[in-house]
Amino acid sequence: MAHAWWKWLGLAGVVGVAVTGAAVARQERERRAYSPDEVRERLHARHAASEGTVGDGT
Repeated sequence: MAHAWWKWLGLAGVVGVAVTGAAVARQERERRAYSPDEVRERLHARHAASEGTVGDGT
């Protein structure tokens, strides 16, 4: 019984891997839901917003 905590630790690791895999799969489905034109528009909008907040480097 002294080594039972190793079993719990292993089980927690397996659960963590499964949850992470599920989260990654969910994010991938959401990412693929955008059409190429939507992705392009979003990237252009993010670029324009970042240029507005970044100085000219001088």
